[in-house]
Amino acid sequence: MLIIVTVIISFSVLGLSVSFINHKIQLSKEEELFVSTGQLVEVNGHQMHVYTEGKGEDTLVFMSGGGTSSPALDFKSLYSLLSDKYKIVVVEKAGYGFSEVTDTDRDIDTILAETKEALLKSGMEGPYILFPHSMSGIEALKWAQDYPDEITAIIGLDMAVPVTYEKLNINMFLIQLGALAANTGLTRWIPNLSESYAIKYGNLTDKEKKLYKIIFYRRTLTKDMVNEINHIKANAQKVKKVEMPDIPILLFSSNGEGTGFDNKTWNGIHNDFIRMIDNGKVIELDSSHYVHSIDYERIAKNSEAFIESLK
Repeated sequence: MLIIVTVIISFSVLGLSVSFINHKIQLSKEEELFVSTGQLVEVNGHQMHVYTEGKGEDTLVFMSGGGTSSPALDFKSLYSLLSDKYKIVVVEKAGYGFSEVTDTDRDIDTILAETKEALLKSGMEGPYILFPHSMSGIEALKWAQDYPDEITAIIGLDMAVPVTYEKLNINMFLIQLGALAANTGLTRWIPNLSESYAIKYGNLTDKEKKLYKIIFYRRTLTKDMVNEINHIKANAQKVKKVEMPDIPILLFSSNGEGTGFDNKTWNGIHNDFIRMIDNGKVIELDSSHYVHSIDYERIAKNSEAFIESLK
């Protein structure tokens, strides 16, 4: 029995070693293609990537969900339909996209402070209309609570609200296992893993799809992403303890697929939350969690109508 266990462990170590070496070789080959599409600014001792396009009176800030490898490309299908009329900004948090991987704290105050500083250093000024996806809903609400004059409205893309993380069970063992797979290059042996919703359902070009995959192999469950997940329940509680902001909020709610909740529970969470908002509305969509990569035309149309109704 001991011999069998020893053989299994030996082959596992060998397999991980081969995978890791191959991963490093591929990263080296891909290095020349890993070129930022926006502006890099120094924030809190590390580089953050800010992508901008379009022009207009209103500035729309897109905020990615937890673990999204390439926020700038992830939101492209949606913001490309809005950039003719509005100024688009995507801030990639530490450990995401072209932003540097760091060891900085991922409490909500640090994350928000870094986002705000990155915007200012890239030349962006408020007020902003926030488009948070998933986990970034907590940051968006914190922003509106602490700096209400900077926020015109929030348009949630299947965003999380504080009660989400009271109900959600997070398996940190699986998260850490996923991080190990990413760091050792095991993810390269499962090609479908790099096929994001933006790639499968969005309007990315072939060049953008290739770039997304290159970013994926560098920015999957990074230290920052894992630390952010570790902090999310405490971050959500911090937001819950403060009164909800008195600003307009439009929530696009998915059918629950990919959230950890069934349709009824997930939409119930959003509808219960929006009842606390004077100027709030929920639009339920029959698509999975990455709504902005699937139902982007409908979201763009309704978002524009909502923004214009505020004027």
